[in-house]
Amino acid sequence: MKRPKLRKASKRLTCHKRYKIQKKIREHHRKVRKEAKKRGRKKPKKDPGVPSAAPFKEQLLREAEQRKQRLEELKQKQKLNRQKEHEKKRKLEAIKNAKIEEKAEGKGSSGKSKAKANKRLDKNSKESFCSELKKVIEASDVVLEVLDARDPMGCRCPQLEEAVTCSGGGKKLVLVLNKIDLVPKENLEKWLNYLKKELPTVAFKSATLMRDKTLQEQPTRRRARVDASRTSECLGTKCLLKLLQEYGKTQNKAIQVGVVGFPNVGKSSIINSLKGVRACNVGLTRGVTKSMQIVHIDKQTKMLDSPSIIADPSNSALALALRSIINTEESDLADLLEGICAILSHCNKQQVIMRYSIPDFENTEEFLALLARKRGMLKKGGVPDIENITKVLLCDWTGAKISYYSQPPESQTLPPYLTEDKIAEMQECFNFKNLEEENNNTVQALKCPSPANSIIFQSAGMANGTIVIEEASEWENLETSKEEEEQEEEEEQEEEEDFTESDDDPNNLEEEMDVEEKSRVQITRKTGLEKQTSPTNSGKEIAESEHSNSVLLNLDKTADEDDAYDFNTDYV
Repeated sequence: MKRPKLRKASKRLTCHKRYKIQKKIREHHRKVRKEAKKRGRKKPKKDPGVPSAAPFKEQLLREAEQRKQRLEELKQKQKLNRQKEHEKKRKLEAIKNAKIEEKAEGKGSSGKSKAKANKRLDKNSKESFCSELKKVIEASDVVLEVLDARDPMGCRCPQLEEAVTCSGGGKKLVLVLNKIDLVPKENLEKWLNYLKKELPTVAFKSATLMRDKTLQEQPTRRRARVDASRTSECLGTKCLLKLLQEYGKTQNKAIQVGVVGFPNVGKSSIINSLKGVRACNVGLTRGVTKSMQIVHIDKQTKMLDSPSIIADPSNSALALALRSIINTEESDLADLLEGICAILSHCNKQQVIMRYSIPDFENTEEFLALLARKRGMLKKGGVPDIENITKVLLCDWTGAKISYYSQPPESQTLPPYLTEDKIAEMQECFNFKNLEEENNNTVQALKCPSPANSIIFQSAGMANGTIVIEEASEWENLETSKEEEEQEEEEEQEEEEDFTESDDDPNNLEEEMDVEEKSRVQITRKTGLEKQTSPTNSGKEIAESEHSNSVLLNLDKTADEDDAYDFNTDYV
């Protein structure tokens, strides 16, 4: 039997009750107004400003602005000092805790201490990235250097190639041209012909949409919109797997393949494409992979995913913008703008205007402002949000959104570490005929953009990277940083003292000058009286009196002591 639906309670009131409530509210408001009248109005007084008829108006306004600036500077300095003090305290506490731990545990073996030092390393630090990359290179039999097909020369790291080729032990280096769907076919063929003369090269297009193996598929009513031009189909997997399997057969053992390269070239996505499942984390942000990860492709091949190569600071602005691990959220706007300026200077201006469909621009800031307005990225008052548009633009250029291409060099000059013997050694155990056939098949099956729709890009050449960082003890680093901080704080304190002295009013400075002059007059009078009373003093006594006078001059007297007259000495 169905239950009868219960009706909600009515909110209607009787007139008597409603009028009573309204009356009480009116009384309350009256009471509040009465109390406010008694207290009096405490509205902030408006600054009347300087009247237009007043003399020296401009000077007064300038002084007021200077005062405001000084106050702001002082506040900023105080804030920085507080932050430094907090950091200093944290570091000191960390040192104390570490010392206590060492005392408790005792002196362990050198191996244990090294292991602890490695554990202490931050995952986002350069040292940890380099140590993980070194592990991958040492553990792998074949090293795959992943290059972005849009700028292959800019993705090559001479330090890495030299480390692999000169390491010995029969290590092989293979180049993988990824993102081949973003360059024209003619340009891709040119690069394949150029690179295969130096090292074995594989054309590859990694899958963009991969299913995560850890998540179960959930049925959804609405299908997600997928771009037909950017399908999840991957090309070049058969070619690469065949190449690795053939090399494994010649070695008669299971091989380990390390995947290395600069950030956002598609290292993890290549492993996912070979595995057929999303085994490694992938993202648009740079430096997603922070440690070595082992992925089993089959019984004979293991793939080793590595963190990105860290770009050397000595590189050009373009290389640092496209190849360095920049955290766009934490980096300064000036660095981001410099990177965008470097990218635009290496591109054809007309093609950039056509690509973004914006009017002509004179400088980088104007270009960013136009693009922000077009995309609707505005702040309060319709001001273009330049900071966010720079971050978006950098992500577009390092990601797979914009198609641009660079031409290979006209004359092929081998780097010093790649001699003819080394090239022959690297090309051993690989079937080049099969490799060329497979590359041709992938190029034919590929849907590439036309040269008219892509931007011509001038490459800056090979990008230097830091593979090994000199190991230094953490204690030494902490001590040096502590000393540097102390020196900086002392300098800042001196600057602040000078700044506060300069900030004093002119009246106070005049009073101080008067006090100093009075004290000097008193001292000179006293010395004159002493000379008159005792003319037959010896040289030693005179020297002593002079020394005492100099000591008196150095002493800091208060204003009250200076103003007090001694009638016995001053008015003789």
